[in-house]
Amino acid sequence: MSPILVRPVREQLEHDRVIRLLQAKYKRKFEVAINPGNEQTAPVGGPPPWYPDLVLQSTEKSRKLLGLVEVETTESVNHLEAMSQWATFSKMRVAFHLYVPVGCVDSARRLCTDLQIPVGEVWAYHAVGDQIRFTLVQRVPQASDGKRAASPEAAPSPKAASPTPRPRPSTPARRAAPAAAARRKPAAAKAKAAAPRRAAAKTTRKTARTSRPQKRR
Repeated sequence: MSPILVRPVREQLEHDRVIRLLQAKYKRKFEVAINPGNEQTAPVGGPPPWYPDLVLQSTEKSRKLLGLVEVETTESVNHLEAMSQWATFSKMRVAFHLYVPVGCVDSARRLCTDLQIPVGEVWAYHAVGDQIRFTLVQRVPQASDGKRAASPEAAPSPKAASPTPRPRPSTPARRAAPAAAARRKPAAAKAKAAAPRRAAAKTTRKTARTSRPQKRR
């Protein structure tokens, strides 16, 4: 029971009943110790020690502390309770789970936000006839879950498409080009030099034909 709160008897009976139901639930994975009512059998932290409603420990011999669970009722979802217990349990570097009546979910969330209290899981519970049902309403992914959302800054930015470079001719090709040009130049020079000679030969032949005497008939 909270040191700053005295619950009505009816709420206290419901509170202790929820604790024992959760003990059976968490026993599948943990060694569970409880502090219902005025009992103080499983202390944590300190000095002075605290007595959360459920203390979750490993099943190994070391009994390493793995988590804390706090069950609230309508009367205990308030600013003083959040500052006193929720804030303390959330700083113990283990999983902290909070159970509140279904009608107090919004108030619990608002208190956690205003006081900056990190809570691993927030559960709502309500009675259906003789049964108590639990509903997970908020869960903060842990590092081991592999559910960390990637931040927009971490996303790779698309690279601008660079122009495709033109292929450069290989060294043998570059060397062959001047050689071919060198071979073409003498050929062109020879053709230019031969042109006057051909023209002169034509003129000589024409003159010779003109100077021949014509035969008489």
